[in-house]
Parts: sequence; structure tokens; C-alpha cells
Amino acid sequence: HKRFLMETKEKEPDVVFIGDSLIQRLVHTEMWNNFFAPMHALNFGIGGDQIQNVLWRVENGELDHINPKVVVVLAGTNNFHCTAEQIAEGIMELVRVIREKQPDAYIVLPTLLPRGQNPNPLRDRNAEVNKLVHSKVSAVPKCETVVIDKGFIQLDGTISHHDMHDYLHLTNSGYCKAFEPVYELLTQLLTEGETEKDLTPSE
Repeated sequence: HKRFLMETKEKEPDVVFIGDSLIQRLVHTEMWNNFFAPMHALNFGIGGDQIQNVLWRVENGELDHINPKVVVVLAGTNNFHCTAEQIAEGIMELVRVIREKQPDAYIVLPTLLPRGQNPNPLRDRNAEVNKLVHSKVSAVPKCETVVIDKGFIQLDGTISHHDMHDYLHLTNSGYCKAFEPVYELLTQLLTEGETEKDLTPSE
């Protein structure tokens, strides 16, 4: 957390990724080096974080001193003892606090990924969270979910270790599959801003 606070004082990111180990490990992938790093992105992921931990970090300075165009938030899969409704409410609380800190930033919420080699209650709960968050976010301006959980569950209901080596954390190819839609959305959001800038001088 202290290192992230230092980064907010030294850098001027256009994109901030914040969340749990799925965000933290993204920084060690080809996807990050080739696609996200060139976007002036900062990675504020901490393994094991639950929603309340990320909330605390946002409330305690991780989005101060910077002016990102987009904040990408992924948290909730570690809230083991919570119901889908509680997790969805927690994610919406995160959105509210981020919006307070960054009123102009666009907030992007990747869906929670399925987990476990075989069908299980945690996987069902994550799918339910995604539905709930999607419906709640539809009423929030400059905030949207991006579906990243497609293509992981195979026809027999299992998840391949080629996508998730421990059936929770993504492999390099798993990151490409999951985060390509995030990259596409970010590209769109960042270039939309540029076109607006280009028009200003002639107005």
C-alpha cells in the first residue's frame, strides 16, 4: 500500500488497475507488457485482498494525487463467507467511493471469473454476483461491467489447467483470454477522449 502511495506521487497514469491477486499477477504477463503498460497503467493489485481491503486502500490514498481516465476494479472472489448479494453490494460501495475520489474517471468492472476445476458453489456464487452487479451498474453513469469469464468452462463443466494453473489464478494464455475484452474497452475509452481533445482547438 505504501509503495502504491509513492507511485501516485511520482506517476501520472491514464489507467489504474486495483484489486486482488488476479490484478496483481497481471503485471507479470505479456498482456501487461505489450498492451497495458503502454497505456500508462498502474497496477495496485494485492494478493488475498477482499473487497473491504480494496475499499480501505481507496479510502486511504491510493486514488489521491492522480487523475486517471479509467479505473479498473476486480475484487470479490476472495470474499468466501459472503453471499452473492453482499459481494455485489460491496462492489457497488467500491464504485461509490472510487466515484467520490475520481468523479471524472470511467469505472470498469471485469466480471468475477469462475473458479475450481469442477462445478462448485463458489463458481455459482461468482456467476450470480456478475448478474447482480451488471443490473446495478446499468443505472450508474460512466461505469460498466466487461465480461471476461467466457470460454473458461469447458463442455464437461471443468476448467483447464492451461487457463488456470490452480483453477483460480490465470496462466499467461488465460490472461490473454480474460483481459483482451478489457484491453478493447480501454482502447475505446482512451481514444474517445483523444478525439474530443482534437476537436477542442477548432471549436
